[in-house]
Amino acid sequence: MALLINDECIACDACREECPTTAIEEGDPIYYIDPDRCIECVSVYDEPACISVCPVDCIVLDKDNVESIAELQFKYKNLQEEE
Repeated sequence: MALLINDECIACDACREECPTTAIEEGDPIYYIDPDRCIECVSVYDEPACISVCPVDCIVLDKDNVESIAELQFKYKNLQEEE
């Protein structure tokens, strides 16, 4: 399941630097998580890094983008091969 930034975002930029797949982009007026790049930090960290650094807790699970751990790992592998 990809993550989602809700409208409580204060555009502080804390999350963007923590994302290992550069899935977080600056939007107007709030930041945006690209579901095609979000791996919920599976295979990288124990928990999503963006959630742990967000000062206003505006990053939540996106129920419209449900993926299994295996799917997230596969996505991460493919993203690594792109680089």
